[in-house]
Amino acid sequence: MDYKKYENNILERVGDKRYKHMLRVAQSAKMLAQIHKADVEKAELAGYLHDCAKLKNKEDYPRLCQEFGLSLSQDMKKAPAIIHGFLGAKLAEKLYEIKDRDVLNAISYHTTGRENMSTLEKIIFLADYIEPKRDFPQAKQAREIAKVNLDKAMFYVLDENIKNLIELKNYIALDTIKARNYYLEKNE
Repeated sequence: MDYKKYENNILERVGDKRYKHMLRVAQSAKMLAQIHKADVEKAELAGYLHDCAKLKNKEDYPRLCQEFGLSLSQDMKKAPAIIHGFLGAKLAEKLYEIKDRDVLNAISYHTTGRENMSTLEKIIFLADYIEPKRDFPQAKQAREIAKVNLDKAMFYVLDENIKNLIELKNYIALDTIKARNYYLEKNE
């Protein structure tokens, strides 16, 4: 995939470190798409754009949310770290002219997850967690599970994310809780 048409705008917005992460997620998404016979091009694109609104200048969030018509939900107000996914989908659609609803949903829900995710949505959610620079034990475990079964990997990662959020005494988005329970039941 040729990233050049997006590169300058995104690099300026997110910074070099985040940009390199986005490239690694695109490659992880491509790998998972190949394994699970999903659309490789869409996976690579969504992986690349997933953090396009993870702004290096945090004070830009209110202005951009207003400019791109993103109304903040209760979860976004309580857990601002999830805003970038939903804002990223708006940027991808309006700035980068992405029209594919599956790609936009994959960007939106790559942090929270949600019930009944499409294959592409699961791939992007997991690729963000397992990209090669993530070398903590849970990422290594998730990497192996994701190569075999996306639904089992979804449960594992959501469960680990929730444990971490509880340990940090952070707010947990309702979509994340519902997704975890959905994949628990799906894997029974």
